[in-house]
Amino acid sequence: MYERMLNKLNKPSITEIHEYIGENTFLLLNIFEETMNEHYDLKRELKFPFGNKYGWGYKYSHKTKHLCYVFFEKDAITCMLQIGGDFVQKLEKVLLECLPKTKSYWEDRYPCGEGGWIHYRVFNVEELNDVIKLLNVKQKPVL
Repeated sequence: MYERMLNKLNKPSITEIHEYIGENTFLLLNIFEETMNEHYDLKRELKFPFGNKYGWGYKYSHKTKHLCYVFFEKDAITCMLQIGGDFVQKLEKVLLECLPKTKSYWEDRYPCGEGGWIHYRVFNVEELNDVIKLLNVKQKPVL
């Protein structure tokens, strides 16, 4: 369940990604990209980062600032993002408006300095909206 695309030698096409993550998840990915494109100078790169455990995914950046990775999974996507330093206090306020699942992900984050890394498996628009709220903490929307 939720296996990732781990064959580094086979760079997936958009069709293969669509088939792998499923129709509903592909729609969520498109909503994510459309929303982010409305607010950022978004750059998307297909990557196989961090060794063999993470698999294929998109790296999203605003100009040159890294925002997050979205990894492809069987019938799911997982957004991996880091929030730290000066953004932690702002994040605490934003979490008041988020789903319990989002708050739990923050509480169970992989620590890094004052903040940490979140691996957020997204299944619906409400969760996707929370991911976008977290990213807006990291990088204020500009467009």
